Amino acid sequence: MPKFLIQASYTPEGTKGLLGEGASGRREAVERVVAGLGGTVEAMYFAFGEDDLVCILDLPDPVAMAAASLTVKASGALRTRATPLLTLDEVDEATRRQVPFRAPGA
Repeated sequence: MPKFLIQASYTPEGTKGLLGEGASGRREAVERVVAGLGGTVEAMYFAFGEDDLVCILDLPDPVAMAAASLTVKASGALRTRATPLLTLDEVDEATRRQVPFRAPGA
C-alpha cells in the first residue's frame, strides 16, 4: 500500500479547534478519515516550527490521498503537503528502468 508523508500547519481557526479537543481528538479524526478511505495511520506527531503536524499514512492509491487532501484543505483549518514515499525496493526498481531522455541542448 502506498505511503505518504503529510506535513501540516494549523490556521488560527484550526489551532482553536486543537486547543478545544486536544491532540488525541485530532488523532481520532485523522484515523477516521484515513480508515474511511481504506488506509491506516502509521505515525502521527505534533511538532513546532514550520509544521505543526507530521503523519505517515498508508492509503490504497494516490486518488485516496488526493480526496483526503482536498477535503482537509477545503476546511480552511490546515495547510498541508503530501509527499509520496518510496521503499528501497521501489527505488531499486526505478534505477533499473531505461529512460529515453536527452538533456536540453545535448
